[in-house]
Amino acid sequence: MQLVQGKDELLKDFIVRFNRAALGIKELQMSTVVTAMMSGTRNRHFKMSLSKNPSSTMHELLRRGEKYVDAEEAYLITKCMKNRSEPESNKKNIPGEFEPQDNRGKLTQDETRFAANLSGFVTTPVKEDFGGLHPVDFLSWRGMADVEPEKKVEVKEEETIKGGEILFCGTTAWDAVGRRKVSAEWNLVSPTRLRPLMGVYIRSVASGCVSCHCVALDVEGRCYTWGRNEKGQLGHGDTIQRDRPTVVSELINHKVIRAGAGRCHTVVVAEDGLSLAFGWNKHGQLGSGSVKNEVESSPVRCLVSEVKTTACGGDFTVWLTSTEGASILTAGLPQYGQLGHGTDNEYNTKDSSVRLAYEAQPRPKAIGSLSGETIVKVACGTNHTVAVDKNGYVYTWGFGGYGRLGHREQKDEWVPRRVDVFTRNNILPPEAVVSAGSANSACTAGGGQLYMWGKMKNTGDDWMYPKPLMDLSGWHLRCMDSGNMHHFVGADSSCISWGHAQSGELGYGPNGQKSSAAPKKVDILEGMHVISVACGFAHSMVVVDGTNIADKLEQLEIYDGKDAGEVNVEHESGTSVPNKLAKKGSVKKSENLKKRKKLEDSSESEDSEDSEYDSDESEGQLNGDAEHGKKRGGKASGKGRGKNAGKSAMEKKGSGRGRGRPPSATKGSQSAGGKGSGKRGRPKKS
Repeated sequence: MQLVQGKDELLKDFIVRFNRAALGIKELQMSTVVTAMMSGTRNRHFKMSLSKNPSSTMHELLRRGEKYVDAEEAYLITKCMKNRSEPESNKKNIPGEFEPQDNRGKLTQDETRFAANLSGFVTTPVKEDFGGLHPVDFLSWRGMADVEPEKKVEVKEEETIKGGEILFCGTTAWDAVGRRKVSAEWNLVSPTRLRPLMGVYIRSVASGCVSCHCVALDVEGRCYTWGRNEKGQLGHGDTIQRDRPTVVSELINHKVIRAGAGRCHTVVVAEDGLSLAFGWNKHGQLGSGSVKNEVESSPVRCLVSEVKTTACGGDFTVWLTSTEGASILTAGLPQYGQLGHGTDNEYNTKDSSVRLAYEAQPRPKAIGSLSGETIVKVACGTNHTVAVDKNGYVYTWGFGGYGRLGHREQKDEWVPRRVDVFTRNNILPPEAVVSAGSANSACTAGGGQLYMWGKMKNTGDDWMYPKPLMDLSGWHLRCMDSGNMHHFVGADSSCISWGHAQSGELGYGPNGQKSSAAPKKVDILEGMHVISVACGFAHSMVVVDGTNIADKLEQLEIYDGKDAGEVNVEHESGTSVPNKLAKKGSVKKSENLKKRKKLEDSSESEDSEDSEYDSDESEGQLNGDAEHGKKRGGKASGKGRGKNAGKSAMEKKGSGRGRGRPPSATKGSQSAGGKGSGKRGRPKKS
């Protein structure tokens, strides 16, 4: 459009004076006039026009009212302006660049003010796609008195949710992982496409460091689950294992935008701020307000509202809400203070017993010590929590073993405690990434530097306080998640993984290494833009942007999986590896049933049932889990953090009181004391 001049003598006078001043300056690009105009105007295309055009055409630009700027040059100028530096093309070795040739070049205070407030007179709508060219249109001239500040248009309404294709690596033997040795044929050692989700745009994925099931959310708000389902953690109304991603039909009326997964439970958040959960509820981790039903195989309503996101530990749940004074709520098992309420709710099961238990907390409760803070990010390990407030301060609480809380000691914290490393000049930026593994924690701080603390590998010293991981210095980390002892990161156009792995969850391929102490690129994913990552107990999921990478995706393998019916038939027929594993599991289940019938103490029977769903002994020891880490059928004394915490009670049952009893007699008494299977001692692990 034409610049409206006409009768406006004020505009004409300004143009004449501006042109006179500009002609007397050697380098117009970085002169005080253009700098003032560029800082004053809100239209970046006009800024780029001013920066590109020489002084001889500036008058023509203002008079004519339109000018096209090359897109590449526009990007360069904009980038340099953001960094507050001058582009190399504009730098010239001329002394006194900002000095006028004579007095004609000096601007008066009024002229400078005219230049700085030019945007107040000119409105220039932004047009996005012009084939690499950016037009600048001067629509109208308005008097200074009539100028009103521009109202910012809400971008959220125009934002489109980005989705991509999900890739999976790790074990698919859901019923055996963490319990028995799994055959290598069940491991997907390279990132693999899942046929049921091909063509489905996935926005995010979720799992947990002790989870043996997966959750995926698409851009339409549908929720897909698959994996282990013995406690109804898939939400399909049954306890049948599913190898294929399946839509949770009872969530079809909710647009699900966030999800979290624990050991045997799942929590989702809908767009309207509601939260629903399903799975194991023995400790109240579903937040439904009751533990009457120990298993909820269908979604139930959590007693929270205005929920923004959620995260799950092994047997507890954390919700972040927009409610003032209650931005973070927790529910579930309080054993190591991981709920943050200043207590572990410990009590004796009987007056005459030294056996300890922990009172469940089924109703979500706000953390009182954080009522004055607004928590914006949270991540959960098996028994600890990491949170970040809006000011960038980091808080940790829960089980303190291996230094996973970052306080230079291994003491448990029952209330949130601020990590002193992330204060003053090293607070977390708004785009920071936070992650928590089974026995470690991580976050990105100033400059995008990744810090980690806790147990980093099986050998060597633990990191008792946050230390920078220098291998990832200079990388722009967008997303990160941690599994049992492995990590996945999406950075720039690469995917990076490292840690201890046995099932191919690092995605290095059949010829690659199983584990890696140092961060290493997943070569087959190089050049792909990672949208979301999630790590489980022995598996990993990555969501990649499918734009312009169709040829790369075609090179990846495709996994079909089996539907629920095929899994059941195969278990009965006895023709495959998982069927054999299932038979072993059924034997152990029958043994546990016989044990429970003989045990008089109801609390002991509960523990026997818990042990059926343990991951393994090392996981229990790693996280100090008294209930889930003990020997099968044993009693837990104290907090039971040791590997053999529950062993002594079982030995006392059948060994009598004598110390020097022959081994044969000891074994015989153990067998008679309640094994009930005819075998001597504990069944040997394969």
